[in-house]
Amino acid sequence: MFSVFGPEPIFQRLSKGDAKVLVTNTSFYEKKIKGLLDRLPSLEFILLTDSSDPLDKKTLSMTKLMREASEEFIIPPTDPEDPALLHFTSGTTGMPKGALHVHQAVLTHYTTGKYVLDFHEGDVFWCTADPGWVTGTSYGIIAPLVNGVTSIIDEEEFDALRWYSILEKQKVNVWYTAPTAIRRLMRMEFVPKEKYDLSYLRLVLSVGEPLNPGAVTWGQKAFGVPVLDNWWQTETGGIMIANYRSVEVKPGSMGKPLPGIIAAIADVDGEKIKIYDQPEKQGHLVLKKGFPSLFRGYLHEEERYQKCFVGDWYISGDLAKIDKDGYFWFIGRADDIIKTSGHMVGPFEVESTLMKHPAVVEAAVIGKPEPSIGELVKAFVVLKEGFEPTDEMRQELIGFARKTMGPAVAPKEISFIESLPKTKSGKILRRLLKARELGLPEGDLSTLEKG
Repeated sequence: MFSVFGPEPIFQRLSKGDAKVLVTNTSFYEKKIKGLLDRLPSLEFILLTDSSDPLDKKTLSMTKLMREASEEFIIPPTDPEDPALLHFTSGTTGMPKGALHVHQAVLTHYTTGKYVLDFHEGDVFWCTADPGWVTGTSYGIIAPLVNGVTSIIDEEEFDALRWYSILEKQKVNVWYTAPTAIRRLMRMEFVPKEKYDLSYLRLVLSVGEPLNPGAVTWGQKAFGVPVLDNWWQTETGGIMIANYRSVEVKPGSMGKPLPGIIAAIADVDGEKIKIYDQPEKQGHLVLKKGFPSLFRGYLHEEERYQKCFVGDWYISGDLAKIDKDGYFWFIGRADDIIKTSGHMVGPFEVESTLMKHPAVVEAAVIGKPEPSIGELVKAFVVLKEGFEPTDEMRQELIGFARKTMGPAVAPKEISFIESLPKTKSGKILRRLLKARELGLPEGDLSTLEKG
């Protein structure tokens, strides 16, 4: 779990996950756990990592128990389908849902580490994701472990100069981070490779949000290598579609499916599915079942789990298209698609256009109900330092988008905002922007980044 969680998000996950053992430290126990114990009857053991003695009858000293334990241990037999990991994803309302993965998922972590992250013997790898996020577990811990490479662990908050210093000092070869971090680095007024020795850096990858085309090409200038985007979900358990060092990169594209992964674009209507075979057709991104890391259920929510599948296909909830060369392009979450004047508009397309303007550092787009056209496109924009949020700037950005995209899909409203609401893993919470705009319930905020 994220270490910055407060007591209530912790309670939600421990109770819904039927937790019996909790490993934590004294400070977290005192501040966040102790007051929950009466509500967690299934929690049997609390192991403290930094205490030589139990604090009370509910706790045990992990250091003491490890010191007294035998050095001999026989690993019990494990079936590939035995449960191994439970990752919670935020819902739009109510409790988060827990995606259950099995031991066999490690095969995906190994192969994607080898063929997407391009691990070589002797590599130094840094995944900046918190282990409370699925990327931090799958690719911050498991993938480097089973591939036998050195992994950097850093618990501090984002700091651009310190991050560059880590890359230089630790001679990092492969770096896996998030688009939010890349965009923050892009704000710096210098070229990193000219101030830091980044000659060891062979590969930079990004995941969590779609990576805007400008960020990919910026990486080439900043690091000497492009930033390679890839796509997967908590439910898929590992990388499914990726850009590779060995294949031409199309900036803004998700890349191509991994060997053995069958991905397609489809029209999904209830229990009916039609796979599109023509390029540039927009539809649901679907994956054929059968790969080892596909989740095996939402814990205690079987009906919700079954709704994710039509026949042999997993319905991702994302909309995308495939070009004539087989590259996949992200359109948006199905829930985020804006229907305006007969057009289907993906937020990512509009956001990427706005970010091409020299004044814009970040943007998020929602659909706002408007009876005459269905929904109007509204953008929330974060300006770069030195630019003022004036009416003139608003009209300039609207005009820029209309000229670039056409008046039908360009934003009709723009609000300036100091920062976009994001999860701790860097995903923009468009649903939260929409809820606040329309005065609706904000839903689950347990993973909301503070600040």
